[in-house]
Amino acid sequence: QVKLVESGGGLVQAGGSLRLSCAASDRTFSSAAMGWFRQAPGKERECVATINRTGGATYYTDSVKGRFTISRDNSKNALYLQMSSLKPEDTAVYYCARRLPSYTRWPSSDPKEYGNWGQGTQVTVSS
Repeated sequence: QVKLVESGGGLVQAGGSLRLSCAASDRTFSSAAMGWFRQAPGKERECVATINRTGGATYYTDSVKGRFTISRDNSKNALYLQMSSLKPEDTAVYYCARRLPSYTRWPSSDPKEYGNWGQGTQVTVSS
């Protein structure tokens, strides 16, 4: 079972940038769509962005469009989330996850369609 490990979170001022990374433990990484999700205290986990297995199609939730960019490097078994113009409301624990093989429709944004969740990385944006 693939293991996912997120990194790159931290404390940043509003308007700043961060780049999150997600490292996958094996080559099956390239066979599935991947996603970034976040969960703020007291809120449900929500989809931030997803990317298909080739990187040729992406989805973004409306609140991050134009500010965040999801990408992947299948040769490195890595997923990225470039975050710019960060806002205090972006504060959350960010998780990467791998889409389960039984789901194929696109776009994909439902956290229930994803598994192999990483441990998460905290992003805190100060005002």
